[in-house]
Amino acid sequence: MEGGLDWENVEIIGRNKEPAHNSLIPYHDMASALRGTQESSIFYKSLNGNWRFKWVRKPADRPKDFYKCEYNVNEWDEIPVPSNWQMHGYGTPIYLNVRYPLSVGKVDIPKISYEYNPVGSYKTEFTIPDTWDGREIFIHFDGVKSAFYIWINGKKVGYSQGSMTPAEFNITKYLHEGNNTLAVEVYRWSDGSYLEDQDMWRLSGIYRDVYLFSTPKVHIRDFFIYSCFDGDYENAILNIRSKVRNYSSIGADNFGIEILLYDNQNNFNILVSKNIIIESNSEKTIEHQSQVANPKKWSAEIPYLYDLILILKNSHEEIIEVEHCKFGFKQVEIRDDGGFYLNGKSIKFKGVNRHEHDPDYGRAIPYSRMIQDIKLLKQNNINSVRTSHYPNHPKWYDLCDLYGIYIIDECNLEAHELRDVLPKSDPKWTDACVDRMVSMVERDKNHPCIVMWSLGNEAGMGDNFKKMKEEALKIDVTRPIHYEQDFKQEVSDVLSYMYYPSYSLEHMIKNREYGFRGQIKQLKEGKIMPYMLCEYSHAMGNSLGNFQEYWDVFENYPNAIGGFIWDFIDQGLRKTSEDGKEFWAYGGDFGDEPNDRNYCINGIVLPDRSPNPALYEVKKVYQNIKVIPVDLIEGKIKILNKNNFQSTDFLDIRWELTANGREIQEGKLEKFDIKPYDSKDVVIPFNRPELLPNTEYHLKIVFVLRDDSLWAEKGHILAWDQFKIPYDILIEPEIEINKLGKIVVEESDDNLLIKGEFFKVIISKKTGVIISYSFNNKKLISNTLAPNFWRAQTDNDLRIARYIKEPDLSIRKRWRDANKTRNVIKIKFEKIKPQVIRINVESTLVNSDKPLLLTYYIYGNGDIIIKNEFTPKMNMFRFGMQTSVPKEFNKITWYGRGPHETMFDRKTGAAVGIYSRFIEDLIHPYVRPQENANRTDVRWMALTNKEENGLIISDVGGTNLNISAWPYTMEDLESSRHNHQLPRREFITFNIDYKQQGVGDTFSPINRKYILDGNKEYIYSFLLRGYTNNMGDINAIAQKKPPLT
Repeated sequence: MEGGLDWENVEIIGRNKEPAHNSLIPYHDMASALRGTQESSIFYKSLNGNWRFKWVRKPADRPKDFYKCEYNVNEWDEIPVPSNWQMHGYGTPIYLNVRYPLSVGKVDIPKISYEYNPVGSYKTEFTIPDTWDGREIFIHFDGVKSAFYIWINGKKVGYSQGSMTPAEFNITKYLHEGNNTLAVEVYRWSDGSYLEDQDMWRLSGIYRDVYLFSTPKVHIRDFFIYSCFDGDYENAILNIRSKVRNYSSIGADNFGIEILLYDNQNNFNILVSKNIIIESNSEKTIEHQSQVANPKKWSAEIPYLYDLILILKNSHEEIIEVEHCKFGFKQVEIRDDGGFYLNGKSIKFKGVNRHEHDPDYGRAIPYSRMIQDIKLLKQNNINSVRTSHYPNHPKWYDLCDLYGIYIIDECNLEAHELRDVLPKSDPKWTDACVDRMVSMVERDKNHPCIVMWSLGNEAGMGDNFKKMKEEALKIDVTRPIHYEQDFKQEVSDVLSYMYYPSYSLEHMIKNREYGFRGQIKQLKEGKIMPYMLCEYSHAMGNSLGNFQEYWDVFENYPNAIGGFIWDFIDQGLRKTSEDGKEFWAYGGDFGDEPNDRNYCINGIVLPDRSPNPALYEVKKVYQNIKVIPVDLIEGKIKILNKNNFQSTDFLDIRWELTANGREIQEGKLEKFDIKPYDSKDVVIPFNRPELLPNTEYHLKIVFVLRDDSLWAEKGHILAWDQFKIPYDILIEPEIEINKLGKIVVEESDDNLLIKGEFFKVIISKKTGVIISYSFNNKKLISNTLAPNFWRAQTDNDLRIARYIKEPDLSIRKRWRDANKTRNVIKIKFEKIKPQVIRINVESTLVNSDKPLLLTYYIYGNGDIIIKNEFTPKMNMFRFGMQTSVPKEFNKITWYGRGPHETMFDRKTGAAVGIYSRFIEDLIHPYVRPQENANRTDVRWMALTNKEENGLIISDVGGTNLNISAWPYTMEDLESSRHNHQLPRREFITFNIDYKQQGVGDTFSPINRKYILDGNKEYIYSFLLRGYTNNMGDINAIAQKKPPLT
């Protein structure tokens, strides 16, 4: 097959490509260069736009002569460049985690299937500006996946693979006046695909920008800028290494480079190199060095950038070209204490892994989406990103420089399924591995945001990685090297791990251990290294539990330098069902086989960047301002500024005092300034409130932006803390039983009917549960209020189940139908008073040797207190009760944590207050339906209709409650693959729980303290009360409780 050998030949990684270099564009003058955009240059021309396109399933079917100028493509389709062709209906998006697509074989490596390797043929035309006459002209592809050939005017120019870094070709000799024809032939898979087995959608095409640029015959082809500080981190040495290329056949004598460094006040320093001689058709490297007194430093907190201008002049002092770069003074070190230091300060990575993903454009991520992403990072206290698992679009690094984000820049190298086979130490793969690393380092080396290079992800270990590091260090020695698969400490400068529980991580740090699983070793005596979790808190679905526990470890050890959540974005693709409903598609939704289903749905934001509940937890735990209570009754607190470089003078402090969730006082502190990593004692000037019975008081301190910033508006909340003030509060019943109406009990063979003046309740004698409850002639409970021990399985629940063996797995599943198999062995009732009846129900239950005890106290005003007592033999998913209410009661108000969803092990990021939502807004649309909508630490809640009548539930046992409600059933949740498939029922499912077990942070076992352990007694009680709008304030009514007789 013509040309076929290139894309399945490991030793061919390109033909006629230009050497890698930093991102640059020549300008004709300083004014253009200082604008800092490619479009400002008259020597830049974008080729983005609609191109002619032909797609075929296999190489044999491709239009072999399409590159010829006379080949007519007028009947071809058009496709936008950049784009992934699958997003425009050509071929199939494939989602796989570890496995390779079927066309990438695992036996006859590196062969690619000839029967299914789609080829996209692209064609377009362009003209060359007259101002480019006599100059060198290059075409630049920022990203093409997976491999491609290029022709200009019918002549083959070259070939490239390595899909996440640029391919550049000198096309000067192929051009002519007028229209020029560009043809590109892209192969979906190549031998390079063996090194691109990342956990992501497998998409292809020309997915990043394509442009032309022109240079003079003598051209600054590459430059590297870096700095180092003196011992006090005040004065710096600025180093500049430039490579000047002479493309002509005539030597260049007495050329010079003038370097200007501008601050944001347009002040500048000048450094000049003269008498540069470059022989014809050759290149010369020039080193510059300059002292810079007390420059402003770059950090994620204060991302101060200088404009650096390089001016190339000839012997007549005429400007030949101008080049520009944004630059930040910084110095990265790993010190003897194992800490990671920037500009002399120990920093922690409060990070996320981020795939380049857009639900509508795939990997061709629009610039507007990049800006949305970086604002979300900054707004939520995320200070770092690992570019999992490949170099990102060049503009992403520009934004990270500008906004302030630390970057671990990761090489496009993963061989997950075959990491025990390749690339290891196989010399056939060496050039491909090294080329990927060098291309990334060369392109990105001038970005201050990059603090570490990564050799790749889950690709095994071997001599090829040593060679990659060696070649990277020839370019840049200013940054450490990261590689998680280096279990023997051969290449990585940090000890990097994935998904270690917080307690395991702490154990390793304490014992100075490293390695993996059964190969744990101890560091050499006296040696301390940084520990980092390059992936942790696998945020798949309803997850990200025990996040605070990780940061208790990170903040307690200097060499625990932080981690990167997996991951930032749910990688769903927008799709429309046959009945016209939009949904987020995942593996298998496009008929892609094999696939890994929803394992790409791991984000703390949804595909459209709407927040998942986990995002609020991340923001709270990652915040850099901490309030420490000193004497809350007197309003005394200590404020700790955990920023390394930024004082607090950009923030305002607001505070509020609440009584049972209602604000009673509020205020704002005068301007305050706490230096980086310093603290200050502060008194919040509230007046001691009149202490009321049965009332709790909370003090909340909020830190907001004083002014608009690049990434958020004035008033944006950056940090907060809330504390319950330990007042000595009188607890007393607020309802006098003797003033209540009398109760009538009617018994039949099947039921007990208990009624009063305003209510009626029916309890089944067979099941021992309430089957109906009416108040003021309105039915409030329309189905059984029955014990519940199951939850709609979360993604972590399902993943954990894969590792559980029989018979434990079957026993675990018994909880699903535990109520259905529950057997009532005793039921009795007695009138305690004319106004109170008590009903005791004993039931046998699976997974327990002791009976489940249900006790009802029914009062003459319709109040019902329900007490649950149970001792399971094994761990429970949930201990609670479930019922349904008519769908008209679709508004929920609660006093507890909120407003967003919280779980047992994920509630740090939610403050206690009174919140209100409609049921449709209470639920959370996880991409794969699962347990959702839970609210924790609930004191009381109410379900009401549009007339504000309804049902109140209050905690009376002192445990606080968990509540949730859905417009569908738990069975609907478990049987639906997508949210649009969830029906809307004629009722609302309502859960009143003691607790659910934690959701966990990965597919490892749940942290012990968030498990509902077996062989432990659980007791909780709640009050059920009918409510009408003429009874008064719902908050006050919810607080009133009868005594437990």
